[in-house]
Amino acid sequence: TKGLWAKSRPQSIQTHTHVEYMTQEEDWDRDLLLDPAWEKQQRKTFTAWCNSHLRKAGTQIENIEEDFRNGLKLMLLLEVISGERLPKPDKGKMRFHKIANVNKALDFICSKGVKLVSIGAEEIVDGNGKMTLGMIWTIILRFAIQDISVEETSAKEGLLLWCQRKTAPYRNVNVQNFHISWKDGLALCALIHRHRPDLIDYSKLRKDDPIGNLNTAFEVAEKFLDIPKMLDAEDIVNTPKPDEKAIMTYVSCFYHAFAGAEQAETAANRICKVLAVNQENEKLMEEYEKLASELLEWIRRTVPWLENRVAEQTMRAMQQKLEDFRDYRRIHKPPRVQEKCQLEINFNTLQTKLRLSNRPAFMPSEGKMVSDIANAWKGLEQVEKGYEEWLLTEIRRLERLDHLAEKFKQKCSMHEAWTSGKEGLLSQKDYESASLMEIRALMRKHEAFESDLAAHQDRVEQIAAIAQELNELDYHDAATVNTRCQGICDQWDNLGTLTQKRRDALERVEKLWETIDQLYLEFAKRAAPFNNWMDGAVEDLQDMFIVHSIEEIQSLITAHDQFKATLPEADKERMATMGIHSEILKIAQTYGIKLSGINPYTNLSPQDISNKWDTVKHLVPLRDQMLQEEVARQQANERLRRQFAAQANIIGPWIQTKMEEISHVSVDIAGSLEEQMNSLKQYEQNIINYKSNIDKLEGDHQLSQESLIFDNKHTNYSMEHVRVGWEQLLTTIARTINEVENQILTRDAKGISQEQLNEFRASFNHFDRKRNGMMDPDDFRACLISMGYDLGEVEFARIMTLVDPNNTSVVTFQAFIDFMTRETAETDTAEQVMASFKILASDKNYITVDELRRELPPDQAEYCISRMTRFVGPDSPAGALDYISFSSALYGESDL
Repeated sequence: TKGLWAKSRPQSIQTHTHVEYMTQEEDWDRDLLLDPAWEKQQRKTFTAWCNSHLRKAGTQIENIEEDFRNGLKLMLLLEVISGERLPKPDKGKMRFHKIANVNKALDFICSKGVKLVSIGAEEIVDGNGKMTLGMIWTIILRFAIQDISVEETSAKEGLLLWCQRKTAPYRNVNVQNFHISWKDGLALCALIHRHRPDLIDYSKLRKDDPIGNLNTAFEVAEKFLDIPKMLDAEDIVNTPKPDEKAIMTYVSCFYHAFAGAEQAETAANRICKVLAVNQENEKLMEEYEKLASELLEWIRRTVPWLENRVAEQTMRAMQQKLEDFRDYRRIHKPPRVQEKCQLEINFNTLQTKLRLSNRPAFMPSEGKMVSDIANAWKGLEQVEKGYEEWLLTEIRRLERLDHLAEKFKQKCSMHEAWTSGKEGLLSQKDYESASLMEIRALMRKHEAFESDLAAHQDRVEQIAAIAQELNELDYHDAATVNTRCQGICDQWDNLGTLTQKRRDALERVEKLWETIDQLYLEFAKRAAPFNNWMDGAVEDLQDMFIVHSIEEIQSLITAHDQFKATLPEADKERMATMGIHSEILKIAQTYGIKLSGINPYTNLSPQDISNKWDTVKHLVPLRDQMLQEEVARQQANERLRRQFAAQANIIGPWIQTKMEEISHVSVDIAGSLEEQMNSLKQYEQNIINYKSNIDKLEGDHQLSQESLIFDNKHTNYSMEHVRVGWEQLLTTIARTINEVENQILTRDAKGISQEQLNEFRASFNHFDRKRNGMMDPDDFRACLISMGYDLGEVEFARIMTLVDPNNTSVVTFQAFIDFMTRETAETDTAEQVMASFKILASDKNYITVDELRRELPPDQAEYCISRMTRFVGPDSPAGALDYISFSSALYGESDL
């Protein structure tokens, strides 16, 4: 018998199966005259393979040609490996009974898509060894190898590709075939180590010990993998080319032994991927909570400091408060601005990742929503603005108070110097023993004193007015001021009382005295007011002033010029007064009167008048110099105003322009998302490079404040406007970059192509009528219709709740992209995760701790164990865990 193997192709068999069988027919045709070594290997291998299945039915074979001759164990073998029932065998022991049983087995083989040509039951019954081996090989090929297919290859090629992939990482292993590639035993050891590294220490194997390697593999496979020993190491090593069918049969047992592990590995990988997403998302949630808590705590601590409006009592202390505020704006607040921006970016990125992984949106803890942080930040900026205005107002108030306090002290000192000793003089009773001339002199002297007293009334009133203003402005040392002022007023009242009493006394004795020196009297009368005028002039020339503009200092200069214009007239008065004294001297000289040298009516001497006049003339140019210096200072302040305004009038519009550009950039930039990202990064760098202009403006602003400049008519941009605009610009560009990053994340995670994203962007731009990066609902409806959506009112309302959950009546570009990616991409689901766990749990509705730790990496296994609830069900072991509720929870509401 030639023993030709042929194969027809029934309807139920795939095309590649037919090709595979034809290849095996040709192989078998060549092997009819088997090499004795090959035949020995096949006999041992096929016998062991059959027994590995027959033992499940409680039997085995000893001789492959003899034990299948009656057909009974052949039919039993087919039932075990197929899981199907064959027709009831004939129980007789006659030859025709055996032929009938073998035919039933061969018919069953043919029913599975294998047609045997030129071989019948007679050859098997007669114990034809080669035909029997050929039949067993057909059974092995159909039931153990045919279903092995990797990447649409044939069974043989699929098994070979599987072996190559599994052994690729191992040194000294290069699987190219099913004969000589296996002679040194390393390939078999590598297969076992790849799946069960605990069974073999591959690093200790040697290529020059093939028999040791093969026996190691055979023994380990039989003991731990339930794969019987089907080959002899010595036969394989001593055969130039081991039998391919024997090797394939043995290797296929490894494939089936590890197939379940492959399936479990796939399921474990899916679970690990899902758990990794959850762990990463939970980490991002915890980071958001931590960052939000720190930022809110900083705002909570800062707001009371900015709300504190308790003024300090000194200018130095208030200026320190202003410096502390500058440090807050320059040093402490900018990092918090970045944290707030980063917080919003992290929140958006987290929501995108949750959405891409088919998870519900993240809901922060109560009080830590992005809106809560925005409201807290808004409150911070409101009290911050009021705080700076209050500081500047208080500094101006203290400046005014210091000026008034110094002026009060000067006037008080001058007045107290004038009143010193006056009460004692008024209380004298020198008139009781005076002569007539002396009485008259005392009377005239008293009249002059009254004139002088009246002239000082204005100063007392000024002192009282200044004290009143200091009280109204809440001067910190108002008690001392009031005490001093009250003392001066009381003294002034006492002087008036004493003056009146002395006048009454002098008038009572006036009639007793007749002679009076009219010239002395006239001198005294003219000298006193003139001296008082000079006192006022000295006081005015030394008067302190405070101005805030060129116009104010010019007004003082005009007043000073008017004063100087009165000096010639005053000089005439001085000459006239001095002329009276000259007349006295002339009369005394003419009539030989011996003068005592003292004017009985006044303490003012001609020398006093001359000295005070010299003082006035000396103070006039000093006052000129002081005023001119103030003019220079006000001019310098004006230059600072113009310098600040020149920069602010450039920076303000620049920031506004950049804000408008950024509002369009996310939808107007052409090219890929990476190109957009590079363009935006460059755009951001250009903005950051502009920071030096802001810093320079801050410097000019500080110079203005240090020069006590609080207004600027040359610009509408204050430093506060520029600061807020700059911070908004930095935040906006960062948010725009984050939107593109999220688009990249969406594209990569969802498998969305760049062409699809470009189509989405083009559609959005077309219907963005206002060119503001948003679509109205009507424009969004038109956009969807243009893209092929058949929209009813109910469906469109549902879509609007997805893209506009806050009912803002606009659809942003990011919301549009998110919606389109959800429509075009797939995501993992809770059902997929449950199916993966079911594989790991061997089809049970629960999973054990040991199974989780065996199938998953340690950290992810513990993650599941800590979160899964106890499984409640009949016959479930202690410690069984509910993976179904756990899988559902992965896609349910977040706990954070």
